[in-house]
Amino acid sequence: MVDIVSSEAGIPRPEHPLDRPNGTGKWFLPAFAAIILGGLAYVGYALSQDLTSTVAVPWILLGLALLIALGFEFVNGFHDTANAVATVIYTHSMPAELAVMWSGFFNFLGVLTASGAVAFGIISLLPVELILQVGSSAGLAMVFALLVAAIMWNLGTWYLGLPASSSHTLIGSIIGVGLANQFMAPAGSVTSGVDWSQASNVGLSLLISPLVGFGLAALLLLVMKLLVRNRELYEAPKSSAPPPLWIRALLIFTCTGVSFAHGSNDGQKGMGLIMLILIGVVPTAFALNRTPDVNYLEAYKSAATQVETVLGKYVKPGVAVTDAATVVGDAVRTKTWKDETTPALRSFIHDTSAMLSPYPSVEKLPTTLVSNARNNIYLIGEALKLIDKKKLLPMEADDLKAVTTYHKAVDNATKFIPLWVKVAIALALGLGTMVGWKRIVVTVGEKIGKSHLTYGQGASAELVAMATIASADYLGLPVSTTHVLSSGVAGTMAANGSGLQWSTVRNMLMAWILTLPVSICLAFVLFVIFRQVF
Repeated sequence: MVDIVSSEAGIPRPEHPLDRPNGTGKWFLPAFAAIILGGLAYVGYALSQDLTSTVAVPWILLGLALLIALGFEFVNGFHDTANAVATVIYTHSMPAELAVMWSGFFNFLGVLTASGAVAFGIISLLPVELILQVGSSAGLAMVFALLVAAIMWNLGTWYLGLPASSSHTLIGSIIGVGLANQFMAPAGSVTSGVDWSQASNVGLSLLISPLVGFGLAALLLLVMKLLVRNRELYEAPKSSAPPPLWIRALLIFTCTGVSFAHGSNDGQKGMGLIMLILIGVVPTAFALNRTPDVNYLEAYKSAATQVETVLGKYVKPGVAVTDAATVVGDAVRTKTWKDETTPALRSFIHDTSAMLSPYPSVEKLPTTLVSNARNNIYLIGEALKLIDKKKLLPMEADDLKAVTTYHKAVDNATKFIPLWVKVAIALALGLGTMVGWKRIVVTVGEKIGKSHLTYGQGASAELVAMATIASADYLGLPVSTTHVLSSGVAGTMAANGSGLQWSTVRNMLMAWILTLPVSICLAFVLFVIFRQVF
């Protein structure tokens, strides 16, 4: 366990950055408590408003599921958000408590402005039939298994002060659930486990990002030494006084950027899981997007009609389909496209539009139709991926454009995140940071290198982390803030000739290597157990 009283770096206790007097203690906790209470009041009010259309709400199940999902983000705050403030604290650019509040605020903004691409990219790793039946016993077992597994591993690594990756843990838990779903499927049945093509893309981003962080941070520090010849930047702070103004501004800017990018990227993982819970527990309120734009359902119907016409051009003569939904579902599970898939998808889209056609908006849909409509539209969206993403059905450019337009309308109907969900995630991340930030901050600031973190090292590591996480967010890929920043700090220590504390590096590598197999095994076992409970 990390000793937050002393470290191998030998920083004198009277000038330790975590003890630096800052005058924020008197108003820090009251201000934070006011923000938490205000946020909780808003979340409670917004949730109650969304549930007004629901006849019966299983409050205990809903409360337990939301508590566990927010608990995952709370523990995520232990690990990841703390990384953003380590450099500004150890370079005396900001007092510790003020830095944590500053980081929490920009995490909050990052969560609120998130696009949702990462959230639904994570969900797409799950078995399709579990997503379509998330309100069933298997669906609930899936959600609880992957969340509990991720929390257990994150708490264990936090207790040991290891900067392990919450993203890595969550991906491993999802893979474990997928494998367990295949393992428990009846013999001869068609079921899906892990989408290995999507999992490999996500795994590659998680694998490469720490190497990118190490290499680019080291390179950036060497370039800075060539271009900015100021010895103070590359030496340990000689006192607790803040650095020169321009360096201080740069360090605060990078801390802000990493915090914002972290909120935008990591916060989305919890958003996606909460949406799965809401769709499964109270589908009549959350299965379809109740957007203020009353015309979006009409736009969906119009785009669906165009795609029906387009698909008709690619139906081969003499191909007949009796059960369109089954054929489309098999294509999505197997990621293949057969001659009968085209007419099946066309027929399935037509039947779904016919179901919706009598109703001008989602609010007018009978509650008995909401879940079926959502599942149909979601399955159509997964099938459209095989056309516009994987190119399994070659099309002319204009026809493909019509498919893409319809795909956006489909996603608008089923892939949405209410504002109150974003606020709840932001609060959970912030609260986790307030409670557990010191352990990981000490590891990053003192335990990676053999000397005190310099201004140049802090700026290089955080600039690279900010750019890497923001790029991954733009591409819809999850990356680990922890891995990127801690490897960036290690890279700057190596480039600066400061030396590395190999005991810490070895423990970090062990956590990195063990996270996937351990979280896979935990989720696998928990899924099997929860299938007997629900």
